[in-house]
Amino acid sequence: MKIGIPRALLYYKNEKFWTTFFDEIGAEYIVSPETNKEILTRGENISIDETCLPTKLLLGHIDWLIDKCDYIFIPRVAFHRGYEMCTKFLAQTDLVCNTFRDRNIKTLFYNVYDKKYNRERKAVKKMGKFLGVKRSRIKYAYTTAKQAQQYFEMFREQHQQKVLEESGKIKILLVAHAYNVGDKYVGEPVLGTLKSLGCEPIIAEYMNEAKCIRASLEVSKTMPWAYNRHLLGAIELLKDEVDGVILLTTFPCGTDSMVNELIVRKYKELPIITLTVDSQDGTAGMETRLESFVDIIQLKKERA
Repeated sequence: MKIGIPRALLYYKNEKFWTTFFDEIGAEYIVSPETNKEILTRGENISIDETCLPTKLLLGHIDWLIDKCDYIFIPRVAFHRGYEMCTKFLAQTDLVCNTFRDRNIKTLFYNVYDKKYNRERKAVKKMGKFLGVKRSRIKYAYTTAKQAQQYFEMFREQHQQKVLEESGKIKILLVAHAYNVGDKYVGEPVLGTLKSLGCEPIIAEYMNEAKCIRASLEVSKTMPWAYNRHLLGAIELLKDEVDGVILLTTFPCGTDSMVNELIVRKYKELPIITLTVDSQDGTAGMETRLESFVDIIQLKKERA
């Protein structure tokens, strides 16, 4: 039995956890390739116009996986750390099943759909049981996978903190969801341009999630979305350590459109630019805007 994992959405948040778990239970799996024009086109052709870009990419990756595996892994997550998720994470399982209803695909479900304690552990146990894995092995695999994810996040955070403290370059905080900043089509062009301009990109997503969510409460106590809280808290923690902020979002993200407006109004002392990525082919416009943004920051530093 081969499991297909789409390189989209929550994969960028939980890659180490999921791949380590499947490794430990001895499951064979295949991960779809980095996003490219072919995968984007696949997703666009089977999506309605109002679908957000990350969901189009999800459908494109799943379309690529069909006929290459026996089951496709599609997680359903409604809550994270007690806060709500964007509805696409709750609805993606149904969306995929409906979109590919004529392709006779088999899905491997992973459901974290309420706030009950240990719901993630129960979801993993149920998935492992479906795959015919012994209970003791599921427990060991889960513990090992959680540790692998935690070590990966801790190492990434420590490395970034070191860069933040030691780099003498212009520091730009890139505020973007994991599935945007980590995607080759969406995030890589922005990171590459910033580095070519002599800047040091600081990734908000790489900051400690628990600390960021606590810090976000200083800005808003009513925001319902967990991942946006993570990003908002990163700005609050680093507002005095970075020279500018880039709000990288994808069209037409509803949660980002609301939260980004809050950020712009709250942090008026920080240079902030919003970049919205859609399914365009070229990057010239984005590069020009980033060049102008960096020039303004450089002038501001020189005057200071």
